[in-house]
Amino acid sequence: QTYRTVFALLYGLGLRVGEVTRLCDQDVDFDRQLLSIRQTKFYKERYVPYGPRLALQLKHYLDARRTVAPTPQKEDPLFIAWAGRPVTVSLIRNHFKDVMKVAGVTSTNGSAPPRVHDLRHTFAVGRLLQWYREGVDVQERLVLLSTFMGHVSIYSTQHYLTITGTLL
Repeated sequence: QTYRTVFALLYGLGLRVGEVTRLCDQDVDFDRQLLSIRQTKFYKERYVPYGPRLALQLKHYLDARRTVAPTPQKEDPLFIAWAGRPVTVSLIRNHFKDVMKVAGVTSTNGSAPPRVHDLRHTFAVGRLLQWYREGVDVQERLVLLSTFMGHVSIYSTQHYLTITGTLL
């Protein structure tokens, strides 16, 4: 449940791995369906909205976590591993590598193997594809994507916008 929820947040919201590891119980607002992202890159803070499927995933995770940590404090880490210890960036990266190996996802033609950070890239490109399918002005919306992802400027967001065959 822990890593399933972590990967859902990384892919579904385009969060940075470090942002996920720093989430605390107090950062989840189920009433407004928002995550408070604090202590982020460039010392920025932001709210990230999430939808009903991620809300359900978070609730399932928290129900499972209560078996290990029945009375968490609001400043406790949201994601914990065995023995109630916080999940770290290296644990997430290692688990992602294991999942990719079990799933049979490998690198091809000398390319680098998939990295957990690639989920952030996939989120950004997926958002662009959705906007193109909806027929909206993508150039006008790039500033929204940049803000959502916690970037200082739109130029930082462009780094994540890898051209794909579908996008072309």
